[in-house]
Amino acid sequence: MFGRKNEAPTAQETVDQAAAANEAANARVGKGAPTPRRKDQVAARRRPLVPDDRNAAKAANRDALREERMKTRRALDTGEERYLPLRDKGPNRRFVRDIVDARWNVGEFIMIAALVFVVLSFIQNVDLQLIVMAVFWVLILLVIADSFMLRRQIRKRLTAKFGGPNPGDVWYGVSRSLQLRRFRLPKAQVRRGQYPS
Repeated sequence: MFGRKNEAPTAQETVDQAAAANEAANARVGKGAPTPRRKDQVAARRRPLVPDDRNAAKAANRDALREERMKTRRALDTGEERYLPLRDKGPNRRFVRDIVDARWNVGEFIMIAALVFVVLSFIQNVDLQLIVMAVFWVLILLVIADSFMLRRQIRKRLTAKFGGPNPGDVWYGVSRSLQLRRFRLPKAQVRRGQYPS
């Protein structure tokens, strides 16, 4: 009615039309493949509960368990933290092991002494048997006293380094001190007298 007639498109309209035509040409129609049916998706995800070849599955499982045991065994020999059993993992436990392995423990020799005492008890001499029993009880008292001193040392050093012992750390150290150094697992990583800092 009243006003100007727009016969020619403006510059902005031309740019908008060109952009829309370009997008329409580049746009894909659909996603390029039909939607898979639910039944096909479920079938693709399904795995059998029991494998087809049970003997092969057993052998593979046995090999995997053997490999895991070998890794744990190597870790017990080398002290590699990643494959150690759960009771031996962590910086606190490593620190406790190093404290115990660096010192001479009376408890290490209790098994050897017990074996000697058993052999000596077969000798039919009352005086010798009394001496053997007295020495054995003195050794047990020394082990108890040494364990209390080790317990105090572990608590003190763990508190200084880590702010306090975790549950089980002290008992872990005391029980390790009762084993012969040669048979401790994980193997000792420090020499005698080489205390951790």
